Amino acid sequence: MDADLARFLRDELGHAPEGSAAGPWTVRGPVWLWQGTDGAPAKGSWYFLTVDGETAEAIRAGAVNAAAWGSVYVEVTIGATTWRTSLFPSKQAGGWLLPLKAAVRKAEKIVEGTMVEAVLALT
Repeated sequence: MDADLARFLRDELGHAPEGSAAGPWTVRGPVWLWQGTDGAPAKGSWYFLTVDGETAEAIRAGAVNAAAWGSVYVEVTIGATTWRTSLFPSKQAGGWLLPLKAAVRKAEKIVEGTMVEAVLALT
């Protein structure tokens, strides 16, 4: 479904129509490490995958239950690992940031710079 149509229907109906704009979407990109204001990673820094472009727009259009800080709930699969988390909006990235917790990175052998493919669906 067109992202603008999904957004219009969500606004008019109060929810996205059944079977539309909830995904799944496949996103590919490098994993990156959050850098502090000094340009160096802080101890315990988070790793992220950026979700941008048409996928970011489709998620924005399909998201009906925003959580804290405008985040949206998703189910994510990378390799053999599936978990539920939140995407966080990012003006700088022009889309969303997908945090990758340590358990996922360990299970899938992901380090900074690893190219990953993630399948996302709104929950």
